[in-house]
Amino acid sequence: MQNGKHVILCVDDDKDILEAGRLILEMNDYVFEGASSAEEGLKKYKEVQPDVLIVDLMMEEVDAGINLVKELKAIGNTAPVYMLSGVGDSLHMTTDTNELGLAGVLQKPIDPDTLLATLKTRLSK
Repeated sequence: MQNGKHVILCVDDDKDILEAGRLILEMNDYVFEGASSAEEGLKKYKEVQPDVLIVDLMMEEVDAGINLVKELKAIGNTAPVYMLSGVGDSLHMTTDTNELGLAGVLQKPIDPDTLLATLKTRLSK
């Protein structure tokens, strides 16, 4: 937390997705932190220690999002991680989301109401 607000780290190589996330989160009293690559996301994670992470599945490389989640798990991340995917429910067919320790999967484009409800539920635990 920063100044009593939950910190949400969004990692996505699509600047429009990051900007939309920033607007949604900041308008609803969250601190937004963004990163445009898996490498930058890992660095930012270490700097800000976010309360929740939202990681795009496919960024600069096809498995960049999955590899980032694996790296986070390896260094002891305990914050909930949501995978952001445009591939729909087929993600569950190709990726073991339980093995990765994901808190869930969010679909692109992000529905603001779904995002906010998910965060409210997760962060009230």
